[in-house]
Amino acid sequence: MIREEYEALEIQILSENAVKAKFSRGRAENEEECEIRTCFQRDRDRILHSKSFRRLKHKTQVFLAPEGDHYRTRLTHTLEVSQISRTIARALRLNEDLTEAIAMGHDLGHTPFGHNGEAILDKLVKKGFRHNEQSLRVVEILEKHQGKDGLNLTEEVRDGILNHTGPVKPFTLEGQIVKYSDRIAYLNHDIDDAKRAGLIQDYEIPSDILQTIGFSHGDRINNMIKDIITQSMGHRSITMSDNMQLATDKLREYMFKNIYFNEIAKSEDRKASKIMADLFEYYCHHIDMIASKDEQLRFEKEDLVKDYIAGMTDRYALKQFKDIFMPLPWDK
Repeated sequence: MIREEYEALEIQILSENAVKAKFSRGRAENEEECEIRTCFQRDRDRILHSKSFRRLKHKTQVFLAPEGDHYRTRLTHTLEVSQISRTIARALRLNEDLTEAIAMGHDLGHTPFGHNGEAILDKLVKKGFRHNEQSLRVVEILEKHQGKDGLNLTEEVRDGILNHTGPVKPFTLEGQIVKYSDRIAYLNHDIDDAKRAGLIQDYEIPSDILQTIGFSHGDRINNMIKDIITQSMGHRSITMSDNMQLATDKLREYMFKNIYFNEIAKSEDRKASKIMADLFEYYCHHIDMIASKDEQLRFEKEDLVKDYIAGMTDRYALKQFKDIFMPLPWDK
């Protein structure tokens, strides 16, 4: 089989630290192997063809409802994370297919209206809300595959999705790559979008940061990638040099102060917060509108409402709010 030939090739050419598809920890439910694709290639394809992945194109990254067509969305962010991740994985002779699958699925659980939407749901839901945990819930329960709950992904991919953010390190190097690539992608493309919005200019970023990371968009991404490759080559963990890590942390602090909490960029957040809160309360009192009787027996009401709202795109949330709460002209 083609799959078996490719699995054998992985064993020959990949680093000893790479995860080989043939030796995957497997799926929660065993299934027949594909004749052509490895288990990680199948995981990537299942994510790529999911409804949750398609909805990312209409979910906010940072700038809510921007006028221009060139601002990033959750989908373009995901593609940039995937590209960066694959570049690093290939240089280190790690498993590109596993890396790509994790990158494609890492943000499936993000809410509408960017991180503000996540913060609002975190306040509304008694158990709290974290987009990485919701991403895992999407692939394990909410998406369907062959008539069953979840996509039945491999353990390596599920671990990488869950731990792409937060204090826990993924157990695979491929997952660790995505964790770094996510930050590389959003820091740099958010600078690019902020410049496009007129919020900052390159020269306003502290010079000590730029001297380490780079003075242009391309140089910054290239330098950060090369630093990770150099520091991680032949090791059993993915790391940055101390200087690059310090500069990256300083850049993140700068971004939070000057972009993520910027009054212009977040000027519509109050409206988005009201939309999320009002929809949450409404659906809690009208659960039959969004869940079948069977779903209401299987899941808690709050989880059903949280899943429904988290899965919305920005424009769908706006439409639902308008349909439910905005008065329509009366015509007898």
